[in-house]
Amino acid sequence: MAPVIELAHRAGEAILPFWRADVAVTTKDDNSPVTAADLAAHHILLDGLTALDPSIPVLSEEDANIPQSVREGWARWWLVDPLDGTKEFISGSEEFTVNIALIEQGRVVFGVVSLPTSGRCYYGGAGLGAWRADAEVITPISVRHVPPQGEPLIVVASRRHSSPEQERLLSGLEKAVGRLEMASIGSSLKFCLLAEGAADCYPRLAPTSQWDTAAAQGVLEGAGGVVLQLNGESFTYPARESLLNDYFLALPAKAAWREQLLALTQR
Repeated sequence: MAPVIELAHRAGEAILPFWRADVAVTTKDDNSPVTAADLAAHHILLDGLTALDPSIPVLSEEDANIPQSVREGWARWWLVDPLDGTKEFISGSEEFTVNIALIEQGRVVFGVVSLPTSGRCYYGGAGLGAWRADAEVITPISVRHVPPQGEPLIVVASRRHSSPEQERLLSGLEKAVGRLEMASIGSSLKFCLLAEGAADCYPRLAPTSQWDTAAAQGVLEGAGGVVLQLNGESFTYPARESLLNDYFLALPAKAAWREQLLALTQR
């Protein structure tokens, strides 16, 4: 993971000169915004990952028009979002990240999530562990399986994206487990809050793309969490035609309320 972490930091350094600098915004075909910062980070990551191992292809948000027929032949690949949270970046918020995940047979091997404005970095993978790095201080992180006595369950959600299905799910969860407290944060940092034990659940019943979630899923899984489809199966990254994700639930693997949450999605 070490050279990938270094690449994430380099991409972040390329982004920062454009931050809060009135950068021009272009709208892509899917109506999502892109800036020169996204593209600068993309080129650093593409060149750097290719140099690490030319045999591993790269699927980036800024170079995603790769046919399914090609992607089906990939056993391992990098799944990259050079600037996750472009809308936060444009608004001047600090809540944007650089996301890099290594995928093998549709499953996340490990992920790296870097915050350019602070230099903080989260990284980890299932069976590997998970860490938060602040400059030279590296701290192992893990999920909390229950909130401290008397405290509410903290549910993290996007500031910009919800849905009626998600609101119904949250209402049902509150009836099942008691008081909820909402924490709103942008980009893949939602997973990282769970990974470091600062939140308990991240339900997403609204659209995301594969590059939005894979890196932070690796961190969460390394920290003892899981990301599940609504039917309870593991959340994976198949080489299908659409690069949009299905809905998912992110939570501690041993959460006592896991089955109650899954039952609510079947109503």
